[in-house]
Amino acid sequence: MFDLFEEETVDFKPLAEKMRPMTLDEFFGQEDIVGPASPIRQMIETDTISSMIFWGPPGVGKTTLAKIIAHQTNSAFYELSAVTSGVKEIKELMEISKYNKANGKKTIVFVDEIHRFNKAQQDAFLPYVENGNIILIGATTENPSFEVNSALLSRTKVYVLRSLNEEEIIGILKRALTKNSEYHDVEITEECLSIIAKMSNGDARTALNTIENVISLSRNKKGHPKITKPLLEKSLQSKVFLYDKKGEEHYNLISALHKSMRNSDPDAAVYYLARMLEAGEDPLYVARRLIRFASEDIGLANTNALVQAVSAYQAVHFNGMPECNVNLTQAVIYLSLSPKSNALYVAYESAKKDALKTAHEQVPLHLRNAVTKLDEELGFGEGYQYAHDYENKVTDMTCLPDSIKNHRYYFPTNSGSEKKVKEVYGQIQNMKKHRTSK
Repeated sequence: MFDLFEEETVDFKPLAEKMRPMTLDEFFGQEDIVGPASPIRQMIETDTISSMIFWGPPGVGKTTLAKIIAHQTNSAFYELSAVTSGVKEIKELMEISKYNKANGKKTIVFVDEIHRFNKAQQDAFLPYVENGNIILIGATTENPSFEVNSALLSRTKVYVLRSLNEEEIIGILKRALTKNSEYHDVEITEECLSIIAKMSNGDARTALNTIENVISLSRNKKGHPKITKPLLEKSLQSKVFLYDKKGEEHYNLISALHKSMRNSDPDAAVYYLARMLEAGEDPLYVARRLIRFASEDIGLANTNALVQAVSAYQAVHFNGMPECNVNLTQAVIYLSLSPKSNALYVAYESAKKDALKTAHEQVPLHLRNAVTKLDEELGFGEGYQYAHDYENKVTDMTCLPDSIKNHRYYFPTNSGSEKKVKEVYGQIQNMKKHRTSK
């Protein structure tokens, strides 16, 4: 009987799956763990694989590495889904691993998103990892220190995979166009490849899906498929920003963000934040700049500013783009509306000038520790005043070298919480003067 659905077999694999490397030589990026003389390459070459966990953002090669390991070693390879598999499926697979071991074949069990397994599911692996029945390879986008049971974590080696850079993404795209005969007639400029790489945010899967969609759109037109910037915008359903992360516009935008926050303008600050993120800026770079801003422009005027900025950095690390955009927005608006003080920045810059001019100055003898008998004979520690033995824990002891003993670097402002700091600092100075006059 004629069956329409069995007439022809069509390969509907997406490009990202078709282009999955089968060897380390085809693998892009992660040179520190798969390059020459790297630990994973050595394990593959000697066929001495141990249990491990790959931690990194989406699309950087975690699943691919697991499959390469299985393909290039004498191992049976099984995948488990942390979303659909339970303890029952795990135990069934463990029975298979016993059979494999009895027949001299190693069993690699790959668990994607292993952090989604609960404690009972993770514990089910433990005895089989310990007795060598299975080699467990887990992949996770979350910090395994928090998401993987400590007992299981202690029996695995964690490898951190980073986001792919623009050059690596472009290399993957060019390889896809070269190795697929149906794409040999595709015309695409270096600029368009760069745009796709930037928009992928270090995710090779996203980049391959994008170019596949763009090529599909271009096939609907007459002539050879030609990828243009307008076609990219149509495929991405957004305006493509031409943005060089190392170029002038990069520095212009981060400067505008910083100065808008300094001027307590949250609307402008969020606008420049959006300009950067939507153009493909690394969100962790922005988060690091916010941490700097929290101390440079706010400091002790609001000590929670640094806490907020560091928390934003952690949130960005856990969430990634696009989810972290709201975490950065929270921090940017908080920092914009916070009371401002540059007293810490001024203090350090002033102290740095003296430090460079007086690098030859010796630390005062009374501040040195007398570690040896010779140190004691030379007067190390002599005359030191232990603050805890004095009223209000303050002495009139001079701590700076004699040539700059009266220099002052920190001048607290009246802004926010620093007003209270200024009062306390003033009280300390008065107590020191009072003790000196006695």
